Amino acid sequence: MSHEFHPTSLREYDIRGIIGETLGEADAHAIGRSFGTRIARSGGRRVAVGFDGRTSSPGLEAALVAGLNASGVDAVRIGLGPTPMLYYAVHELNCDGGVMITGSHNPPNYNGFKMMLGNGPFFGADIQALGTMAAAGDWETGEGSSESVEIMDRYVQRLVRGFDGKAFNIAWDCGNGVAGPVVEKLVKLLPGTHHLLFTEVDGAFPNHHPDPTDEANLVDLKRVVAEQGCDFGVAFDGDADRLGAVDSRGRVVWGDQLLSILAAPVLKALPGATIIADVKASQMLFDRIAELGGNPLMWKTGHSLIKAKMKELDSPLAGEMSGHIFFKHDWYGFDDGIYSAVRLIGAVSALGGSLTALKDAMPVMINTPEMRFQSSEDRKFLVVDEVLARLKAAGAQVNETDGARVNTPDGWWLLRASNTQDVLVARAEATSEDALARLMSALNQQLAASGVEAVTVGH
Repeated sequence: MSHEFHPTSLREYDIRGIIGETLGEADAHAIGRSFGTRIARSGGRRVAVGFDGRTSSPGLEAALVAGLNASGVDAVRIGLGPTPMLYYAVHELNCDGGVMITGSHNPPNYNGFKMMLGNGPFFGADIQALGTMAAAGDWETGEGSSESVEIMDRYVQRLVRGFDGKAFNIAWDCGNGVAGPVVEKLVKLLPGTHHLLFTEVDGAFPNHHPDPTDEANLVDLKRVVAEQGCDFGVAFDGDADRLGAVDSRGRVVWGDQLLSILAAPVLKALPGATIIADVKASQMLFDRIAELGGNPLMWKTGHSLIKAKMKELDSPLAGEMSGHIFFKHDWYGFDDGIYSAVRLIGAVSALGGSLTALKDAMPVMINTPEMRFQSSEDRKFLVVDEVLARLKAAGAQVNETDGARVNTPDGWWLLRASNTQDVLVARAEATSEDALARLMSALNQQLAASGVEAVTVGH
């Protein structure tokens, strides 16, 4: 017996595909067999399994559990809930690994799997190896057990442990994702007034797409913040491992800006600590971390890569532009949008009690949204290499952590190859519109020199 996966489904950080086209229950069973085999061969026995609110998730979960059991591995089923609740269960229930069935913020017809081996991430070559094992039918055989564990209440209690924030008037947009049931329980334990939106779990996402990094999805949150006179509002993606926020005036507080706020209490507790952010983050963030007495580190984009770097450097806090925020300080080192929202309440309390005032105090930078340029799988990395070679020859100031991030007196621009799609990703940040135009011109020249069709992006 063996199994072939659709070539597009095994990706850098997870497994993902379109239900009925590139991903189905036979794949879930094979993932259970391969991952279970990997666990068994490393001396493990128990795997925690959770799933999100998509209509396809329960079927994939049952098939995955059957696959784990057929490899002689026991499944600890925590049921419907956020990805971070599954991560928490792996730690709390002393499991040897975990699998979350989730399509994250993809459209409703997508689904996928995020995995943990022990307490660490499972990505890159690990994921490719599952495909190799399945293709060869290289699987252990046994009879594992299956038990269901109610963990949501324990998780909610853990979210508020040590909470020291003030009472605020807050709007929470759960976007019909799996944050809803957790947030309903959570706000009962928090001081203040809370307005909850779209807490009903619905895999069709009838109100708006659950991706807080796209400002179009924050319209409802902004409206409620205005109508109810809220101090601020928070929003989550479909599986609640990412956080979005708006201030009392409805202005978006972006991922790097949230990190600059969350870093302050952490650096007060741990002076000089290393705080990590990805290469897409504003220069403002790195400057702010240094100002607070921390050691700012720019690292590659990708939640698995950031988690691995945090572990290596014993960093208490890290974040990505996309709203993944990772607390090791008083937490477990994984990304959790809901826990980050709780910590945001505490940080805003400690920093004077107004997210709006904190946003006002931030230097005004002009950013482009993330720009994407079509490029083939084999060409995208070569384009970045060509650009780097030309920049170096010209003596430019370049950071090569993940692609090319070029610093000039006008600001900076970034060009990197996406790990998950056949695209080049670019971004620029400047102090003025004129400065931004010069940065964009430099970026477009480099793209043109490598035969990539350039675009101009308005704000």
